[in-house]
Amino acid sequence: MPRPTGRVLTLLELLQSGGTRTVAELADRLGVEGRTVRRYVDQLVDLDVPVESVRGRYGGYRLAPGYRLPPLMLSDDEALAVLLGLVAGRRAGLTTTEHTASETASAKIRRVLPKHIARRLDTLLEALAFTDQPGDFDTPDAGVLLTLADAVRHRRPVSMRYTDRDGRRSERTLHAYGIVAHAGRWYVTGKDARIGEDRTFRLDRIADARTLPGSFEAPVGPGPAQRVLSAFATAEYRHEVTLRIHGTVGQIRAHLPVSVASLEEYAPVAGQDRATERWLRVELRAERLDWLPPVLASLDRPFVIERPDELRDLVTALADRLASYARQV
Repeated sequence: MPRPTGRVLTLLELLQSGGTRTVAELADRLGVEGRTVRRYVDQLVDLDVPVESVRGRYGGYRLAPGYRLPPLMLSDDEALAVLLGLVAGRRAGLTTTEHTASETASAKIRRVLPKHIARRLDTLLEALAFTDQPGDFDTPDAGVLLTLADAVRHRRPVSMRYTDRDGRRSERTLHAYGIVAHAGRWYVTGKDARIGEDRTFRLDRIADARTLPGSFEAPVGPGPAQRVLSAFATAEYRHEVTLRIHGTVGQIRAHLPVSVASLEEYAPVAGQDRATERWLRVELRAERLDWLPPVLASLDRPFVIERPDELRDLVTALADRLASYARQV
């Protein structure tokens, strides 16, 4: 549980975000009672932070207009952590539609750092290299991201406009379970209230998200990340592939992860663990099949293709090519 000093600083951050915050809202965000909120406000006032009390039906607390916190002071380790986080987020595509935000944030941090720390950090960033090149990512709107995060935190329904991959637009009401970052993109997973089924949506395709009155109960079972990976494995694509592979779960998952394929035992045996070799049913969906034959070859495990016939032809063609290469002198 956070210490009182940590909660006082959190209270200051909430007030610094702007607007008037009710006692009930602050108590909920801090996880304390109303009278404790008032005590924390008194502590801020004692520190010469100008917190104003607003009376009336929509009253609460706010910071005096024009108040700004003093410059942020970071230690060497803290500055390194922040700047590396900004660089890594930019490289991974985990930014918002305001593409310059990470650059301007980095510049602001550098301006307030002592010169000797700034020089050391610049030296590190100049020496740092990545094994992969950054790509073009579809990034979400910051307002949408924050609105969905608030809906997840308070278990509130959210209304949004969504455009699917075929360009079709629709109005959705979502009970959002969580936000997941995967492979350079942001996703939200939850229950589509209109159809009563779980769905996963890309955040960069969501517009005009707003929270609605009411609340919902979070489901039991897999967490948001697992739900997103499972959704990828069962999404609708051009080809439906069914295989039987003889091996362990670990051997198969090393080449066909949860986000790509689902596994099912043909005849489960009591007491059998994941490290036991056995026939497993593998199902996946794909837009193209040409990447699968090399994956199956790299498995180096017995397998049977149940469908489609086109995949069987591609595997045979790959085997013939490899055999012809081996015969060359």
